[in-house]
Amino acid sequence: MEDWKNGWVEVEIGLSAQDIDQLIASLQMIKADPDQHFHATSDCVGDGGMGQITFYIQQASEVNNMTLGGQALGPGEAIDDY
Repeated sequence: MEDWKNGWVEVEIGLSAQDIDQLIASLQMIKADPDQHFHATSDCVGDGGMGQITFYIQQASEVNNMTLGGQALGPGEAIDDY
């Protein structure tokens, strides 16, 4: 987790190949059953940080201020839309 010092934070999540398979399966599960949810939970060992992330199907009435991006940009590459 990185504090951007402007009221916003960045969360980076590193995944193993097995974690990716489990994440995909869990996302497919909540897509098929929108009443379900799942967690990514820390072992809470150390100085502190992100304790848990909850994944669920967002309701239409909830504010949606995030988008999903694509691949990381290489050196010298730019996003065409900006």
